[in-house]
Amino acid sequence: MALKEYASLETFHFRGLHPNVFMGTASDRYAGWIGQIYSKERYQNSISMRPKTIGGKTLQEEVLPVGSVEEYFQHFSVLELDFTFYSLLFEKDLSPTQNYHVLRTYRKHLGQDDHVILKVPQVVFAQRLWRGGTFRENRDYLNSEIFTHQFYKPAVDLLGDMISGFIFEQEYQPKNERVSPDEYAATLDEFLDKIPEDKRYHIETRTESMLRDPYFQVLEKYGVGQVLSHWTWLPPLRKQFTLSTRTFLNAGNQAIIRLMTPLRMRYDEAYVKAHPFNRLIDGMMSPQMIEDTVEIVGAAIDRGVDIDVIVNNRAGGNAPRIAQKISERFLQVYSQGK
Repeated sequence: MALKEYASLETFHFRGLHPNVFMGTASDRYAGWIGQIYSKERYQNSISMRPKTIGGKTLQEEVLPVGSVEEYFQHFSVLELDFTFYSLLFEKDLSPTQNYHVLRTYRKHLGQDDHVILKVPQVVFAQRLWRGGTFRENRDYLNSEIFTHQFYKPAVDLLGDMISGFIFEQEYQPKNERVSPDEYAATLDEFLDKIPEDKRYHIETRTESMLRDPYFQVLEKYGVGQVLSHWTWLPPLRKQFTLSTRTFLNAGNQAIIRLMTPLRMRYDEAYVKAHPFNRLIDGMMSPQMIEDTVEIVGAAIDRGVDIDVIVNNRAGGNAPRIAQKISERFLQVYSQGK
């Protein structure tokens, strides 16, 4: 391991890890990262508080201003903005939503070499939505017109090439509500055929039984990437990669790994356990997650594929520390392979 590279990791600087590797996090404005990513003196008077009720508990979130993204990008090379998952950018009359204004504020603070991954709004890609205390059928599921005119076009007009990827997240489907893999693939085929061509699309399907040949054939047909996600009810990353015959399917020569939650641990449990996201939690982060991530990153490098590794606090307690562990292990393995 090069001493210079190791010293960079000690101070949470990941931008020079490897030309093909882009380390980043899922969201960014966590006060729990002060002293790691953010300077205490810079934000001590600008932290806002917002309550979040989860798992029967009300937690106080400490949130930094959007301008902190400037300091974020001194450390990381990519950022997943997941607030776009919860709302479109334009209303039906094509007037801007609050999310558009937030995204525009981010744009003001992004440098020329900074890149973001946007999560496509759930109203486009979720079969069911949580409404009125229960899950209800989403009437706008796979509506290509909504995606194109109320999200994609305003996003591209605003950020252009600063967008390195779009993630379509398909929620977990309970066994008694699932369609067949063939039917799922057919609906995706129809949707992808109608939306604008773009080499930055990636799909995260959270139901293992859908990860079959028909699905991967559709991804390959349109050059859409398979998001490899370390998430509650999915199999380990290595198995997900094997199910696609270890193939990177994105036409833009890009792959995305998302480290979301420990396996078999629900979102609310992981969130409460990790909060306030300022340290690793003993026993929460899986060593196998680190090993699988490094193996897949190595496979991407061998094939000349750019790979984004997106880390969530909920995967172990503190995303910068998780990124540090992955990077250290990567440098160990990579230096041995030279």
